[in-house]
Amino acid sequence: MKTINPTLIKDNFIEIISKEWMLVSAGDKDKFNMMTASWGGAGELWGKHVVFVFVRPERYTRGFIEEKGWFTLSFLGDEYKKVHAVCGSKSGRDIDKVAATGLTPYFTENGNPCFEESRLTLECKILYTSEIEKDKFKDVSLFDRWYNEASGNPHLVYVAEIVNAWEK
Repeated sequence: MKTINPTLIKDNFIEIISKEWMLVSAGDKDKFNMMTASWGGAGELWGKHVVFVFVRPERYTRGFIEEKGWFTLSFLGDEYKKVHAVCGSKSGRDIDKVAATGLTPYFTENGNPCFEESRLTLECKILYTSEIEKDKFKDVSLFDRWYNEASGNPHLVYVAEIVNAWEK
């Protein structure tokens, strides 16, 4: 992996997050988890290069994010849809996702998990967290559509500084 300045990333984040998807990973060498996400974005905020991601509170990965205050985003490429299917539908509480997916984890200097197979990896430190709230929606039908018994609880929004970025 080659270290790059986040401003040099050529990917269209709308495309890669919504179509390629990403793994959100958190924890340390002793214990970590990863989950598939397709909601988020990247940009400039508070004078920093940031990402924002959405994680439902019931997700196992959320506890690792909260405990550590860091996470990584791994963009694997379209050829890893089966990995995303496992990481998006199975809980790390129940299975060993590394064994199930065949991914090869490694850990950053800050101790955060990421994967050798990733074509683009962002290491992120949390700056701000908030919960999606129904009374803040201008169009409540969006809340009703995405947050219900079938879909799950309202997401937590994490805004995080991109501290490091690597690409193959």
